Amino acid sequence: MSVVSPDLLRRFDLSGPRYTSYPTADRFVEAFAADDYAQALKQRHSGAAAMALPLSLYVHIPFCESLCYYCACNKIITKHHERADEYLRYLSREIDLQTACLGIGQTVSQLHLGGGTPTFLNDEQLRALMAMLRRSFSLAPGGEYSIEVDPRTVDRSRLEVLAELGFNRLSFGVQDFDPAVQKAVHRVQPAEQVFALVQAARELGFESINVDLIYGLPQQTPESFDRTLAQISVLKPDRVALYAYAHLPARFKPQRHIVTTALPLASAKIAMLSSSLIAFEAAGYVYVGMDHFALPTDSLAIAKRQGRLHRNFQGYSTQPDCDLIALGVSSIGRVGATYSQNAKTLEEYYDHLDQGRLPVVRGLALSRDDLVRRAVIMALMCQGQLQFESIEEAYLIDFRIYFAAELQALDLQEGQGLVTLSDSAIQVTSTGWFFVRAIAMIFDRYLQADRNRAKFSKII
Repeated sequence: MSVVSPDLLRRFDLSGPRYTSYPTADRFVEAFAADDYAQALKQRHSGAAAMALPLSLYVHIPFCESLCYYCACNKIITKHHERADEYLRYLSREIDLQTACLGIGQTVSQLHLGGGTPTFLNDEQLRALMAMLRRSFSLAPGGEYSIEVDPRTVDRSRLEVLAELGFNRLSFGVQDFDPAVQKAVHRVQPAEQVFALVQAARELGFESINVDLIYGLPQQTPESFDRTLAQISVLKPDRVALYAYAHLPARFKPQRHIVTTALPLASAKIAMLSSSLIAFEAAGYVYVGMDHFALPTDSLAIAKRQGRLHRNFQGYSTQPDCDLIALGVSSIGRVGATYSQNAKTLEEYYDHLDQGRLPVVRGLALSRDDLVRRAVIMALMCQGQLQFESIEEAYLIDFRIYFAAELQALDLQEGQGLVTLSDSAIQVTSTGWFFVRAIAMIFDRYLQADRNRAKFSKII
């Protein structure tokens, strides 16, 4: 991991997409609806080559018992756990509608439960959900089966149930260990509780344990975050996801609870990020890309080393590039050359299913240009390099002519030491890997046409 200067971090303190898809979700349109998605599923079902490719599944569980003030996720705050029973009944209807087009028994190599708080579901509800999925899909041996965990909602016995149900990866939402910060964001969870859960998860044989951190939260200082980083170095999770807090109270109502004057200055955020990079390197982590770090023995670090990284709506993945079936309110999927998103409210989601319709309310059918640029952006984001010939052969273009303006724009980044250019390739440097989103943004036709980036998070 190369050391990145605070000056360079300041220079690239700008907003941009995370490129979990291209085009990005803000480009989805309502003209793409349930019928278009059903057609994409049927085309996959009828294509012999697609049938052989494994699927990825995402299930959105929107419920949380309490509100975290920093949260920008689609969630419903409630202590009424019986609401999940109704939600699971509707999930079952959605699965039936999807498999009516897709076919029952499709092989799944990757499953992720996100939220909200998936562990809002009690053991019986989790068992019902997994039984529902196994009835309709074939979960492949050796696949990646992960779940997001709020440490306040589980104990060792609950982790035993997760292992019994087939989950082999856990992601703990920590954000910060400092009590003052936890109080300011309305998420109090003692460090001792997290340490005990991670220890229990290791003893139970979970293959990979991730911890989420956020810098830029209220009451954080470089000194307080250094203490959290020191605790993470002792905890030693297999993976760490380090996110920059984006304060957008006009878009995300929970953030209006945060006192703006309690937020750290931009200079303090840069100092926290710089300290994080140094601390993770000292603790032996590999910088996978963007906000992901992993121990050298973790499958994500191995995939990075072997050039097998991919990206989907959950971030970096070791699984081959494949279609993603998204289930639940607000979830986003990808099938073939299409993206789709479900209704964002429970009322609308339930209404579609009550009428026997897939709950897709917007999406996108990709154009040829979208497909070309997606291939370029994903190669840069995942492999850190691009051979022009591979794009030319796949899409029958002359790369240097098609992307003449983009290559000219890359000259500046080459001068800053982020990329090296040749007549046949783009190579992201070790320093440039920290700013790979800025490099990818050059190839984003929509972004270049619309320079308003306020809707995106900071790239570092």
